[in-house]
Amino acid sequence: MEGLIAVGLLLFLMILGVPVAWSFAGVLAYLVTAYDANIDTIMMQGYRSLDSVILIALPLFVLTGYLMQGGGIAHRLVDFIEVMVGKRRGGMGASMVLASGIFGAIAGTATAAVASIGKIMVGPLEQRGYPRHYSAALLGISSLLGILIPPSITMILFAVVTRQSVAACFAASIGPAVLLILGLILANRFSIGRLFDESLTAAAEGQALPTKGRATIRALPALSLPIIILGGIYGGVFTPTEAAAVAAVAAMLIGFFIYRDLTLKIFARNVIDAAETTGTVILILLFSFMIGRIMASEGIPQDLTEWVTTLVQNPLMILITVNLVLIIAGMIMDDVSVTVVVAPLFMPLMVHAGMHPVHFASVVACSVVIGANSPPVAPILYMACRIGGASIHRTVRPALMLMGLVAVPVMLVTTFVPELSLFLPRVLGFL
Repeated sequence: MEGLIAVGLLLFLMILGVPVAWSFAGVLAYLVTAYDANIDTIMMQGYRSLDSVILIALPLFVLTGYLMQGGGIAHRLVDFIEVMVGKRRGGMGASMVLASGIFGAIAGTATAAVASIGKIMVGPLEQRGYPRHYSAALLGISSLLGILIPPSITMILFAVVTRQSVAACFAASIGPAVLLILGLILANRFSIGRLFDESLTAAAEGQALPTKGRATIRALPALSLPIIILGGIYGGVFTPTEAAAVAAVAAMLIGFFIYRDLTLKIFARNVIDAAETTGTVILILLFSFMIGRIMASEGIPQDLTEWVTTLVQNPLMILITVNLVLIIAGMIMDDVSVTVVVAPLFMPLMVHAGMHPVHFASVVACSVVIGANSPPVAPILYMACRIGGASIHRTVRPALMLMGLVAVPVMLVTTFVPELSLFLPRVLGFL
């Protein structure tokens, strides 16, 4: 009962507008009082959980995302993809999806993708006839590819809190990411001429774009980053933490010396922004680790497993139930909260239902894609609306359409086709 009250208290505090980190602190205070836990011991255990080499990758990948935004890397990527596919029917929307995917393969964060890709592409999309509210919806969902495509900060957090291999969790989410990319491109092409005037989607008259050769040459330094990062991780050259350091240094060198868009002032601002973002996440992690210790010592996850299996006997229905809970949790909580609190809570239940923990990682990532774009919280969708200058009321409809046609089916396929998530980790020797 105390566990359910704790979850309810967390949701209540977040709905009231209490900052996420301090909402976790309030839940921790309640659990310490309810179970008469030794706060000194719990604090020491939380600190030791943070003392992890893997977590060093977190600030480095966050910094990489900001450096890509400030160093002109995102702009070159967008130009390259637009030249390659932008003139086809629905090509400009496909360009946004692919740009978000490549950006995610470098930075691993959705917020940086929204800020970078949105500022560059929403204006040109409007010139091609795309309504701003539709562009904002497509931006919000496609930016979440940064959670599915490795390196992913969400997968790093999942691996840390559930004690799984980071590389295995990275590999597990690649299959769902490919499905989501294909689904969004097809849905966007289907929407052209149905949601708005197809005649307006042709290339804008007189708009100057670089040639394919020039765009490719300009984008080569940016395109080399995901090759270096993913090739290094899966080739055994360096660990995910070392890959994060390589990515940050490479993004800095490219921004300063190749594209020359990165100045000392922009760099200082990027470092400060990355530090603020990292500090918030680390606080949430510290409190969540402490909450997890109390819950584990009191057997709350096991009690939850027993309670659910008493109500629902069929493993198939258990999987569907957990899917719904993850989506609802994502509608109210941010991606970090879902990953570090809800995912470990349901891990024993999913293992009981026959799901591999690494498979569950990709299911959680898919749920975050849906939840982060679903009101009432919808942090990514609200951010996309701000960047795109669109009304949230008009953006919700196309966002729900894209989620219903693409994101939800991808989550269901990921849940009920284990090999989609487990094939690559097995081939690469992580399982």
